Amino acid sequence: MTKKKSADYQTHLQDVLDAPEGPHIAALFDFDGTIIAGYSATGMLWEKIKRREMTADEVVETINVMAQYSTGNMGFSGLMTGAAKFMKGVTEDSYFDFGEELYEKYIARKVYPEARMLIEAHRAKGHTIAIVSSATIYQIEPTARDLDIEHVLCSQYEVENGEFTGNIIRPLCFGEGKVIAAENLAASYGLDLDQSYFYSDSYDDIELLERVGKPRPLNPNAKLREAARERDWPLEKYESRGQGKPVDYIRTIYATGSLIGSAIASLPIWALTGSQREAMNFSTGLFGDIATALTGCELEVTGEENLWTSRPCIFVFNHQSKADVMILAKLIRRDMGGVAKKEVRDTPVIGKLMELAGTVFIDRANAGSAIKAMAPLIDAVKIDGKSIVIAPEGTRTLSPKLGPFKKGAFHMAIQAGVPMVPIVIHNAGDVAPKNEFLMRPAKVRVDVLPAVDTSKWSARTMNVHVAEVRGMFLKALGQAEEEDALEALVNEEPAPEKKLAVVKPVAAKEKRTAGKKPVNRKAAPKKAVSKTSIAKPPAKRSSSTRKADPAKSRKIEAAE
Repeated sequence: MTKKKSADYQTHLQDVLDAPEGPHIAALFDFDGTIIAGYSATGMLWEKIKRREMTADEVVETINVMAQYSTGNMGFSGLMTGAAKFMKGVTEDSYFDFGEELYEKYIARKVYPEARMLIEAHRAKGHTIAIVSSATIYQIEPTARDLDIEHVLCSQYEVENGEFTGNIIRPLCFGEGKVIAAENLAASYGLDLDQSYFYSDSYDDIELLERVGKPRPLNPNAKLREAARERDWPLEKYESRGQGKPVDYIRTIYATGSLIGSAIASLPIWALTGSQREAMNFSTGLFGDIATALTGCELEVTGEENLWTSRPCIFVFNHQSKADVMILAKLIRRDMGGVAKKEVRDTPVIGKLMELAGTVFIDRANAGSAIKAMAPLIDAVKIDGKSIVIAPEGTRTLSPKLGPFKKGAFHMAIQAGVPMVPIVIHNAGDVAPKNEFLMRPAKVRVDVLPAVDTSKWSARTMNVHVAEVRGMFLKALGQAEEEDALEALVNEEPAPEKKLAVVKPVAAKEKRTAGKKPVNRKAAPKKAVSKTSIAKPPAKRSSSTRKADPAKSRKIEAAE
């Protein structure tokens, strides 16, 4: 991102932060091309083709329908009608599950970090945030949960008895349909659209852009860009996701390869001094410096002195990205060992280098063998004075949200008798989110917290210590303390599953749920930050009948 674009982005954020406060102001977001790079429907289609869930005839017909739509020979209604007929007889539950898998494999890494920050800026002002999209709930729901977005207005397929009928529900959330959806939301929640924002990348949304008081074209297509300039609307474009430039591929390949180059550079030290440890220390620091420089990963570190005052120790960090490796190498630099999944050992050259550097490879599926494998690390701490680096989450998360903590690092701290130093990485996913190959330039914020005394820890009180340290991460990340989850850790009970309510269009709901108690449409009390995270939606749901605990639910509403 150029300096000009970065400055424009900061100016736009400041514009939101300078705006009036209150839930009467809406921040409406399109989904495809606005919150995420690209189109979720494309990912859904390719995933179905890879799974061989579509016949050759269905693939050909789908591509033909999409081609007609893209050339203007078919409207959006025709596109949705063509898609709906292939779904007749398929259970809606299977599509909710498919949406979860699609999110994990494809959509999560497409979320623009800038859009995430923009949403947080609106949340800080107490604005009512909603997604208004022509896509379906199955494509949007997991991302809405991730972003803590309370309302989703979207297009819908008709469902009866838990199965798709092959029909669509009109009006679709497209063009004028988005205006209708936004006005219905405004009527239900007392919103003032004349003071509200709408962010979109497409000229197809011109009606809603003209309806709100603060239209905000974001990543606009050519036609919308031209219209925005005519109307003097502020424009903004993100480049942190989507198709990378050739330089992004070059920087990624060279940064990854610098691990090997750094190891080769350390060989003379090993040969001349006979010290493998000094050679590995040199290699580790050099790799961290080179890799972060090549990728344009600039670190903004708070509490850097805490990296050195309590060694040896157990360093624990939140794992968001493959960029974490080079970030930690640059920060810790020397006398360190680590833990990695056993599959990494089989990586040519790199696996062996990590083993020489003191990494222990464990089988996550076998807790017993993992504990046994980590025993040498205790000796490395006690005898060699090395510090151990470990991610309590166990694996990279799909978003900046902190995952549950495992107990291995905490047992290790007790057995080694050393303090624990939390390293909180705020946004390494901006460099490379999970499942993304490319690494892009970004400024990454890191907080190194003061060492935690573990001398009075015991296995009996382990759950308390896990919850306390995780709470430190949550506080540093600015994420709400998940009270139910923390309490569950202490009591070793599963946290209650949070459910989502989907409110269907009034006419459609009356048609399909006659005689049933209507879903409560009353808005939940507004909060700056959600107090809980939402688990995967429960099995056997129907968007026409899913109910929620009103005290803990966020409503995802469909467009009328």
